[in-house]
Amino acid sequence: MDKLVRAKKYLGQHFLTDEAVAQRIESSLQYKQNVLEIGPGMGVLTKYLISDEAISDLRVVEIDKESTDYLSNHYPALFQYNEDFLKMNLSSIYHDQMSIIGNFPYNISNQILFKVFENRDLVLQVVGMFQLEVAKRITAREGSKIYGILSVLLSAFYNAEFLFGVDEKVFNPPPKVKSAVIRLTRKDVSKVSTLDCDEKLFVKVVKTAFNQRRKMLRSALKPLNIDLSDIDDGLLAMRAEQLSVERFIELTKLLNSKI
Repeated sequence: MDKLVRAKKYLGQHFLTDEAVAQRIESSLQYKQNVLEIGPGMGVLTKYLISDEAISDLRVVEIDKESTDYLSNHYPALFQYNEDFLKMNLSSIYHDQMSIIGNFPYNISNQILFKVFENRDLVLQVVGMFQLEVAKRITAREGSKIYGILSVLLSAFYNAEFLFGVDEKVFNPPPKVKSAVIRLTRKDVSKVSTLDCDEKLFVKVVKTAFNQRRKMLRSALKPLNIDLSDIDDGLLAMRAEQLSVERFIELTKLLNSKI
């Protein structure tokens, strides 16, 4: 009898068991030339990726040796990395742009998204399973209480879509939270996207503004040690959650002119 992989709590593993959900996740992927799956576990999603003839180069990264052994037995031709995705150099995986897909471990899902942001020139699309709260936060718009750092940083370069919710009963073991699948698609897939401002300063401004999100920008931005005089009082009276990406770009340009 085939030995099943034991889900490991310290790795945040909750194996998807519902075939229909796996198939729906796979069909949500639009850019299929180079595809990297994170955390395939026992391959419920992997098998649909393998069977998709539009995917020219599929690879998976799985930190759990028990899972990679299981996948090697069932899919011997599958290209696997038995590594920690967060420590990988993504530019060494493919020579061209790529898509990322997976039922992501919830304990590192935010870190995965920050790594996607850092590699936005390489990653065209992400389709992934997240904790429902995280999914809502990533796809939130300005004015929402759950709008935050990742909401802004990712939506500066990606269109974020909430695709569908997922019940906890379709996992083994069932997580204690609801889940959801989202899709991030880079806004300009034909070339490297750039913002109309200093991008390093933009990231710094966004993080600083949200670090004290309850304060008006006038107070929240003080740690930057930038002269805020001559900047519109109406803008400085706003809070981070009220600013769209475009307003954050505008604010970054104003601050950059003061440096």
